[in-house]
Amino acid sequence: MTVISHSAPVQVGAAPKASTRNAALDRARTFITLLVLVHHSVIAYTYYGHTDPQSFLGFDGVVLFTDSFFMSAMFFLSGLFVWPSLQRKGIGWFLRDRWWRLGLPFIVAALILMPIAYYAVELRQQDISFAAFWWKTVTVGPWPSGPAWFVWVLLALDVLAAVVYRAAPGIVAAIGRLSLASYARPGLFFRAMLIGSILVYVPAVLYFGASRWFAVGPVAIQASRILLYVLYFFAGIGIGAVPFGQGLLAGDGGLARRWPVWLTITLVSYGCIIGLIYIKRGVLPDVNHQPYWWTVAYPLAVATYSVAQTLNIVALFLRFDNDGSSIFDPLRDSAYGIYLIHYIPVLWLQYALFDVSLAPVMQVSAILKAVIVFVLTLGASWAATAALRRLPGATHVL
Repeated sequence: MTVISHSAPVQVGAAPKASTRNAALDRARTFITLLVLVHHSVIAYTYYGHTDPQSFLGFDGVVLFTDSFFMSAMFFLSGLFVWPSLQRKGIGWFLRDRWWRLGLPFIVAALILMPIAYYAVELRQQDISFAAFWWKTVTVGPWPSGPAWFVWVLLALDVLAAVVYRAAPGIVAAIGRLSLASYARPGLFFRAMLIGSILVYVPAVLYFGASRWFAVGPVAIQASRILLYVLYFFAGIGIGAVPFGQGLLAGDGGLARRWPVWLTITLVSYGCIIGLIYIKRGVLPDVNHQPYWWTVAYPLAVATYSVAQTLNIVALFLRFDNDGSSIFDPLRDSAYGIYLIHYIPVLWLQYALFDVSLAPVMQVSAILKAVIVFVLTLGASWAATAALRRLPGATHVL
């Protein structure tokens, strides 16, 4: 790979030269989409708060591993190509494309896909027709949007990006300069992201709590993470405002070359999260009341893990999966459709397996159930997406 000299000035915020798709970033996005499927496939079989009679404690670690970073990482990756798109299309065409790509799918998901998915849950409670359940959902509520909440939030952030593009482009230019400076010193970006994450996340968790959501109908978002998602999205926008080969995400840059550093920080911070959970459940006298130091330490550990893991995954793909072919390539074009559709087979498969025991040992049965749910969900949502993408104009949406 050609080493890019950093002696020549780069105009931050100018449209990066057109190039082919970035294989490492495409594969990282696909990998995180698969993590979403893993998360939803195993969460019914977790030990704490599980919905299936059978559970496996290891799945709690899996859910903790994913939930503590993967949505932030998705906003980060989603922001990378926003600025070049705004510069190429202009605000009007950019927002039009975003409506077709995000707004329309969210409406379809909220009105059709998610009611179909949650109907499986409702049937565990009562015998009700789908028409009656759908009407109750959209008129009385609750009206959950499932994983589609990400889509409307991303659309809102794209609108905010268009406002910044018109009114305050210097914000993105400053992040771009930080990306350029982080080519050889990626610790600069890590520290900036860590400080920003702590400032926007820890106070929000202390005020709102970790589990509170704001919701108006199907439009919902986790209260404590609103500003965290804004931070990650605009970090991605700023990085994308300069050529990748000259900034933080250069394949030959410091981030990729020092991947063991980010992996180490990731493992240490994840270990801290596990340790704090052990203290909460095994050491403190009351699991429902934690001392103030614990309520601060836990979101600090989560914020650190989120930044480290996001950079760690990007660094690993830049370093080890940036050339040639990859097992993730066949899924690349279908990843978005898989994300939108997968909750239907997940919930219906979990519903079908609810009263089934696949092995004499509860934990083994839970593992087998989760594997079945994941494999069949991936196959069904992938096949459905591939079929939909054959429809005229569907590739502009999916």
